[in-house]
Amino acid sequence: MNSTLSLNRPVRNYTLGSFKNPKLIEARPSRHQLCSHLIDFSKLKWFGNVNSRTGSSVQQQLRDYSGESRRITSRRIRVSSNDAQFGSFPNKGGTESSSFAEFITSERVKVVAMLALSLALCNADRVVMSVAIVPFSLAHGWSRSFSGIVQSSFLWGYLISPIAGGTLVDYYGGKAVMACGVTLWSLATFLTPWAAENSLLALLFARAMLGVAEGVALPCMNNMIARWFPSTERARAVAMAMAGFQLGNAIGLTLSPILMSQGGIFGPFLIFGLCGFLWVLVWLSATSSTPDRSPQISKYELDYIMNKRQKSHAVESKPKTKMIPPFRRLLSKMPTWSLIVANAMHSWGFFVILSWMPIYFNSVHHVDLRQAAWFSAVPWCMMALTGYLAGLWSDTLIRNGTSITLTRKIMQSIGFVGPAVALVGLTAAKTPSTASAWLSLAVGLKAFSHCGFLVNLQEIAPHYSGVLHGLSNTAGTFAAIFGTVGAGFFVELVGSFQGFLLLTSLLYFLAALFYIKFSTGERVNFDESADS
Repeated sequence: MNSTLSLNRPVRNYTLGSFKNPKLIEARPSRHQLCSHLIDFSKLKWFGNVNSRTGSSVQQQLRDYSGESRRITSRRIRVSSNDAQFGSFPNKGGTESSSFAEFITSERVKVVAMLALSLALCNADRVVMSVAIVPFSLAHGWSRSFSGIVQSSFLWGYLISPIAGGTLVDYYGGKAVMACGVTLWSLATFLTPWAAENSLLALLFARAMLGVAEGVALPCMNNMIARWFPSTERARAVAMAMAGFQLGNAIGLTLSPILMSQGGIFGPFLIFGLCGFLWVLVWLSATSSTPDRSPQISKYELDYIMNKRQKSHAVESKPKTKMIPPFRRLLSKMPTWSLIVANAMHSWGFFVILSWMPIYFNSVHHVDLRQAAWFSAVPWCMMALTGYLAGLWSDTLIRNGTSITLTRKIMQSIGFVGPAVALVGLTAAKTPSTASAWLSLAVGLKAFSHCGFLVNLQEIAPHYSGVLHGLSNTAGTFAAIFGTVGAGFFVELVGSFQGFLLLTSLLYFLAALFYIKFSTGERVNFDESADS
């Protein structure tokens, strides 16, 4: 008799009446335990054909007993084969968690990989001028202050587009707006040699148009990640996308001198511009704006994303965002201002380091342009690595029960206080290697900000993350312009980079205190009902 395996009594004694017995109902501690019992009964078919009819009858009656139990039982039985395939296991909360093998081969990782490539191109196109500015300055006799103005021309355009671009992203979605943005900035990069040959005004206009186009990149990234990733994976996804962003700096800084030596000063502009056009073709043909529109996504992955999204109030759970966002209500909340201050300080430090470090190594430590580019590129590789590790740590903290608010404050504190301390050490560096080590530490710890304010944008305003990112990016662009141009004038007046680095360190400390005081990881109500 194969029906008596380790059972004290035959399975056929389990009748519908016994399951409706109040004592048995009271004996179960919770609904979740009932669900685990249901899974055990679903396995009765392995005990042989003798009780298969009884097992089917019991399962049918249990499905009628509770709608919710029915859904849980069905899902558990249906996903069991996927669990075996992907190695997914229930987490402490009783919901399925995605294994690393499933995550790394999923459709959503393909989307974030494409986003990382676009951000790499974004920064590579941007950083070429940081290397080309040295021969440009020598050829045209530009002063340090005027070189700062030329480099800041990118930021003039970048100042215009984030709010309008963020609004378009919230309305039309990240896929379409990102395709338009990459097309425009690749065209501006490709035409830069022609502009530089004609006039200074044309060169400044081309760089400004590059800024206009690149202003939509980060809002698009935030929008796509909010649509494709559940909250427990968003920090990791942002870290992966921003790793591409930082590697773009390293690629631009290291390849530009090589391409210039082989193809002239305009070589990297042409190569990076063509790469952007190729990326657009792949993006439009291989990705979808939302998971439910993707023809390549598996049923398992779609169910996983949608189930997680329902529990975390996804972007798509609300009707389409209004074309004109509620700016007054957005700016009336202190969490909004904590993001604005954080983005402003992040952009100040980012663009000062990005724009001036090749010149810093060339003028302070007297290394040639190619060596200066390599010394400047190493920190961005460190930032890509530490950014991904920060994302893993951040997601782990949340899964283990740490509140989202505390997690974001921890990440942002490391992302600001760490660079502040490292920049103080940089001012005392006596050799290029020591300076590069301090700079790598500063930029590497700065990556923790991506798991602070950058993810926080999606959490406090999922329906307005694009426009909120645009608002904070606009403030960041003002800070970046002031920092980039101000650094040139400061060095001319004071005669030293060290004083400006100390000022930046102080601002990092103050911004960290402001974010800790006013930020939150909870959703903030920016809708009209909040006023009533």
